[in-house]
Amino acid sequence: MSRGSTPSLFEAAGLDKGAPRPLADRLRPTTLFEVVGQDHLLGDGGALRRLIDAGSLGSLIFWGPPGTGKTTVARLLAHETTLHFEPISAIFSGVADLKKVFEAARARRAAGQGTLLFVDEIHRFNRSQQDAFLPVMEDGTITLVGATTENPSFELNAALLSRARVLTFQPLDDEAVGKLLSRAEEVEGRPLPLDEEARASLVRMADGDGRAALTLAEELWRAARPGEVFDATGLAGVTQRRAPIYDKSQDGHYNLISALHKSIRGSDPDAALYYLARMLDAGEDPLYLGRRLVRMAVEDIGLADPQALAVCTAAKDAYEYLGSPEGELALAQAAVYLATAPKSNAVYTAFKAAMKTAKSAGSLPPPKTILNAPTKLMASEGYGDGYRYDHDEPDAYSGQNYWPERLGRQRFYEPVERGFEREIRKRLDWWARLRSERGED
Repeated sequence: MSRGSTPSLFEAAGLDKGAPRPLADRLRPTTLFEVVGQDHLLGDGGALRRLIDAGSLGSLIFWGPPGTGKTTVARLLAHETTLHFEPISAIFSGVADLKKVFEAARARRAAGQGTLLFVDEIHRFNRSQQDAFLPVMEDGTITLVGATTENPSFELNAALLSRARVLTFQPLDDEAVGKLLSRAEEVEGRPLPLDEEARASLVRMADGDGRAALTLAEELWRAARPGEVFDATGLAGVTQRRAPIYDKSQDGHYNLISALHKSIRGSDPDAALYYLARMLDAGEDPLYLGRRLVRMAVEDIGLADPQALAVCTAAKDAYEYLGSPEGELALAQAAVYLATAPKSNAVYTAFKAAMKTAKSAGSLPPPKTILNAPTKLMASEGYGDGYRYDHDEPDAYSGQNYWPERLGRQRFYEPVERGFEREIRKRLDWWARLRSERGED
């Protein structure tokens, strides 16, 4: 129980001490120092450590996969900052519940204590429910800490994100999972019934999820007979999970997806099929591979073959429709298509350059010529004045300047002399000549 929270009648009577508690709950850290696997946030110089040392948190969004410590860290933050910890879940709460929480927080604030409102699965709230947080965040009634496994950029309101800082929780690496298992052995007072190879397999089975690792450990202690020690095969039989054929530290997930990507970029369809098969055989999520193939289509093929993106999205849809193993052939077809397609990263490079310029140049207004004038006032201010409708121009091309005056015309996209981009380059060069001839440059 954190500082400022009120014990339930169950806890006050001491009945909770005799109730069975999962191992993951018993090993929940009591200080931020005990949290493993998030040194980039909690270590010396970490983003969250700096906020704590400064004595001012501000509202936060914790983004990361399950079992990485988001709830635990939020609870400990309340203790570190003497804020009252108020947890709710977006799955079970609605606007009426939020109003009660906000009223209690206002009363607490009037009495001189702040409230850290922890909202688990905050992305489950709809847009209007998320808007309800804005006024109480702005006036300091609550310090919001929301937890989500989904990308906040897509699932949370822009207004909410503008008032909170997003901190990313990473999947636990093998060392962090190993520390959790060692701590479990200390608490239980007995070693895990595993040989060295099986212990390494257990770490891989957890897949970066600390809660999953401790749940698996608990299963093993329940299943093991006195003196029994499981090897990797026995471990898989007891847990009914298949240990990955590859791990993240050696011939692992990230190494193999990198090998697949580079084989496709290097136009080697046979190597691409090999690494695709390796990952499928290891139990990789085929839809993850489908998403990666889509990414490769836009990063490495681009407009050199505009059909590449359509082929990959169709392959992903085909897998969702057919399932395994039939749908895996669609992914293989997409991988071969990408490997044998003409290559261009021109769009990828252009987009990065455009993003860099957009961030550095500030909020420059477009020229008034290309702005709409829905009111007389806007028309009198010159909005839309002088705009030339391209379809009415010779060659359906006006060559007007569409760039902010302070920025001037830029050139980000440079198509290559391969595939369909040869044709695109011809068009761009032709339009450039027309601009020059018409004095628009």
